[in-house]
Amino acid sequence: MENTNLTLKDNTSNPAPLGLTGFALTTILLNMHNAGFFALGSSILAMGITMGGIAQVIVGVMEWKKANTFGTTAFSSYGFFWLSLVLLIILPKMGYGTAPDKNEMAAYLFVWGVFSIFLFIATLKYNIVMRILFGSVVILFFLLAIGDIMENKSIKIIAGYEGIICGSIALYIAMAQLINETYGKIIMPLGAPKK
Repeated sequence: MENTNLTLKDNTSNPAPLGLTGFALTTILLNMHNAGFFALGSSILAMGITMGGIAQVIVGVMEWKKANTFGTTAFSSYGFFWLSLVLLIILPKMGYGTAPDKNEMAAYLFVWGVFSIFLFIATLKYNIVMRILFGSVVILFFLLAIGDIMENKSIKIIAGYEGIICGSIALYIAMAQLINETYGKIIMPLGAPKK
């Protein structure tokens, strides 16, 4: 009897650099606003919908196809975070619901911080730079939540600078994966994964 079991080779590309770039650019742009460089404008909202939201959700689906549970969960969740954040801003302006007060916004950011703690725990098996990235994501969410609940502009500015660093780390990882794969050798190191 002929063996009908087929093994299919995955010839699809690595979607993570796209997802990380979407997260990075959106995080940097929003946190430049939080740090006080400019007001919240349509460039941030557009980036939140497209690169932060839609691109990351697509990458989450691509990671699912590659059987990467962590990538699916992280990219899809943060993609929907960006879409929900934009909706929190624009829906009240369109007459749908009221804008969240400081307690509601702090709770929203807090639950994302708690979720990010679990992703950080998962990254303890990944490379050093990935651990640093997710550690900085946790810090960012909690700083933003504290800044909102205390209505403290200084904490929000600190969060803005921390967010710029967080986004820059994500961009480094994205470009390291892209460039290292393109050249077939390590040009931008990420640190060894934990064994």
